[in-house]
Amino acid sequence: MPPILNLRHLAAALEIRRIGSISRATEKVHLSQSAMTQGLSKLEQELGFRMFSRSHEGLVPTEIGEIFLRRVDQSIEFLCQMDSVLPKRENAKNTQLYRSLTTTQLRALMTVVEQGSYTLAARRLKLAQPTVHRAVQDTESICGYKFFGKSPSGLEPTWQARRLARYIALFFAELSQGIEEVQEYEGRMTGRLRIGSLPLARTRMVPRAVTKLLEEFPEAQVSIIDGPYNEQLPALLHGRLDVIVGALRDPCPSPDIVQTKLFQDPLNIVVRPGHPLEGRKSISAMELRDLDWVAPREDTPAREAFTHFFENNGLSPPEHVIECSSLVTTRGLLLESDRAALLSARQVEVEVRSGLLAVSTQHLQGTGRDIGITLRKGWKPTRVQRRFLDRLEAEC
Repeated sequence: MPPILNLRHLAAALEIRRIGSISRATEKVHLSQSAMTQGLSKLEQELGFRMFSRSHEGLVPTEIGEIFLRRVDQSIEFLCQMDSVLPKRENAKNTQLYRSLTTTQLRALMTVVEQGSYTLAARRLKLAQPTVHRAVQDTESICGYKFFGKSPSGLEPTWQARRLARYIALFFAELSQGIEEVQEYEGRMTGRLRIGSLPLARTRMVPRAVTKLLEEFPEAQVSIIDGPYNEQLPALLHGRLDVIVGALRDPCPSPDIVQTKLFQDPLNIVVRPGHPLEGRKSISAMELRDLDWVAPREDTPAREAFTHFFENNGLSPPEHVIECSSLVTTRGLLLESDRAALLSARQVEVEVRSGLLAVSTQHLQGTGRDIGITLRKGWKPTRVQRRFLDRLEAEC
């Protein structure tokens, strides 16, 4: 998490950047001139650089200050979207929510929504549980809404709380991006890269691109998160992931993401060495239907390709199917039986080269999947993140 920067001080810095004067900016943020001067000084001390310099035109951002303030501007835009979630209520104190809330209150609401418990949220934030509870209550009072109900499993956030939590998460993610860009400006390539890796990407694309990235930027902090798409997409939309690499979805599941195709990848029949199908150049759809299969999970592009292959040949999909999303487990099932799997040849490249698995030479019509990257719409990568995307494209 980024430093806990004072939200009002950040808003004040943006007004100074826009107006060029502390005295004139005070009217916009409802702070006295002395309070604003002290707030700006504290903000610069926490960040470790001067944000403004004096000129004949007044206060102007330094080069490094402008880099950071561009990110602050975008982060505040996410908070402004909170107003669209909560229509004006009689008991709401202020319709401009972000001007009435503190960073601590925002962080508390977001974390309680994520954790589903005041106790777990307090543990995550390293605060006392009553402090977190009070921060959420104060936020509810300011917004004029109750954000949580009770359920057998704990707290149940309302849909408004979930929407607010997303905008708050994007606010903090954008601030983190700003701090990392400042570090890059200072020559410290220590920024974060959080990659959501889908099955094909885990075995070849992501490892190679990350290895080359770290050869160039050895201090970059890289996290590779495996998991199903339906878990990775919310993480991307909330700013907890920077990119998802793997099979693209059709239709696109959200207007808030951008999918970019890198290549199309066909699926192949994969079996153990010595399997009756190994080496056969022609296998009928009926023969394939009668096999026992290890199949991809439901609601994945690979499973759709599996189903469509048989339907396009006038057959119903096989019934003797073990669903499995783990390549390691799939390999074990194939080695211990005459089952077959429909996988990318790229995905089992190492296993085939080492003699653990075999790939049929028969081409299966209509099983190609679009492989690429999924980003959050409007997301602007840091230099480290941009270089990873470049490396990834070069690998394809």
